[in-house]
Amino acid sequence: MKHNYAFGNNFYDYYDDFGIEGTEYEILAPEQEQERQPGFEYLMKPKPIFDNPNYKGSGKLKDKVAIITGGDSGLGKAAAVAFAKEGAKVVIPYYDEHIDANETKEYIESLGGECLLLSGDISDKKFCERIVSATLETFGKINILVNNAGVQYQADSLDLISDKQFDWTMKVNVYGMFYLTRAVLPHLHSGDSIINLSSVTTFYGDPQLIDYVTTKGAIVGFTRALARNLALKNIRVNAIAPGFFWTPLQPACWVKEKIPSLGCNSAMARGANPYELAPTFVFLASDDSSYVTGQVIHNNGGEVMG
Repeated sequence: MKHNYAFGNNFYDYYDDFGIEGTEYEILAPEQEQERQPGFEYLMKPKPIFDNPNYKGSGKLKDKVAIITGGDSGLGKAAAVAFAKEGAKVVIPYYDEHIDANETKEYIESLGGECLLLSGDISDKKFCERIVSATLETFGKINILVNNAGVQYQADSLDLISDKQFDWTMKVNVYGMFYLTRAVLPHLHSGDSIINLSSVTTFYGDPQLIDYVTTKGAIVGFTRALARNLALKNIRVNAIAPGFFWTPLQPACWVKEKIPSLGCNSAMARGANPYELAPTFVFLASDDSSYVTGQVIHNNGGEVMG
């Protein structure tokens, strides 16, 4: 059934694929867009909620060192804050979103945590190697790697995806993950964890994100193969496939008219704020998931099930 939206204030009417209609649902954000990838969190209205004040750390990651790419904003920021609350030292490689990165560092330090910022392009192998060397020089070890950084562009058909866009999307989303994981791996030990970010779009095939979906599918394959490869070393590799979360990726990708409706296709008929994903990052990074590897965790409000 066709989806119809009637925007007004903070609510819209949604007619779903199962014929349930006439129910109002709250939206996360009004129409807005940004002109470049990656987007800037400080320009978003409203700003994403990255920390749940009711979340109290219990030392699950005490004395651990975590690298979180793209941890300056969005889902990576939520993970970085939660990890800090759990006692981890955090390293955040980011592109050039300096305002967002410094705000995140200041917030982590206000919690009593430690945070190292590193600006650069993760599609550059030498930068990935520098991330590892700087982390070891500063904190002496690496226990957790979160491959979170990524870009996505809206394109209505395959012929509208330029070679340059395809190449950049592949290099950031896949090459960056590969280069950094390879550089980190010699320094991981039994009990350590790798977390990769896939996407709900991989599992239903978003027709306007063909190149992005391709990369996120590759991440699922990489996760499963690497998990089997490292299982006997007790180094766990898992992925998260988020649904719609209010992050800079959204206004930097979609035309502004689509922003209020994002997330409405889920069974819960809403999108989410980054803090709602933070406990999943902690679970996969900690000993709570000691018997979990090669899995894809679906935090999508029921948009894709099974």
